[in-house]
Amino acid sequence: PRFPNIVAAAAGTRRDGRFIERVGFYNPVASGAEQPLRVAFDRVEHWAKNGAQLSPTVARLVGEAKAKTAAA
Repeated sequence: PRFPNIVAAAAGTRRDGRFIERVGFYNPVASGAEQPLRVAFDRVEHWAKNGAQLSPTVARLVGEAKAKTAAA
């Protein structure tokens, strides 16, 4: 199954084009033991410190992942 990756990409690249690093994924149809969301917080923080801007959707997903991690 195909599902969206969370990636770091250069500002000039196409949405479905090349990316620098995969920092997570989102599987909206996960069931059972499948993991619906995985985010490498250290890598997201690294890219944010180096000028990366999170899209509104990715910012929401990162927030959800942090909340789940804090609750666990």
